[in-house]
Amino acid sequence: QVQLVESGGGLVQAGGSLRLSCAASGSIFSINGMQWYRQAPGKQRELVAAPTTGGSTNYADSVKGRFTISRDNAKNTVYLQMISLKPEDTAVYYCNAQVKTRSWSSPRDYWGQGTQVTVSA
Repeated sequence: QVQLVESGGGLVQAGGSLRLSCAASGSIFSINGMQWYRQAPGKQRELVAAPTTGGSTNYADSVKGRFTISRDNAKNTVYLQMISLKPEDTAVYYCNAQVKTRSWSSPRDYWGQGTQVTVSA
């Protein structure tokens, strides 16, 4: 019922910037939250950026000060602005959302397909 489509990944040199986007579509009643995760080869998927109910955002320590999550509610889209990229940022980046639809009484977790970010030294 819901699809998350990510875009914006690619190859960038260290110190460069990228902006990822993830647009949700389908039978959406409301979106309770949207977050960004990433997974490097051989590593566990980790939380990158997650807004909290308190109005702040939890960022992974490794990206704090360099990454910014934002959301356009009208477009059902979440963004991840990444600056000062480092080789260790290389990973597949996924968006995750908790979406309430007409067919489900409770929010359901959805994942994007992932977009590759590669940062060269």
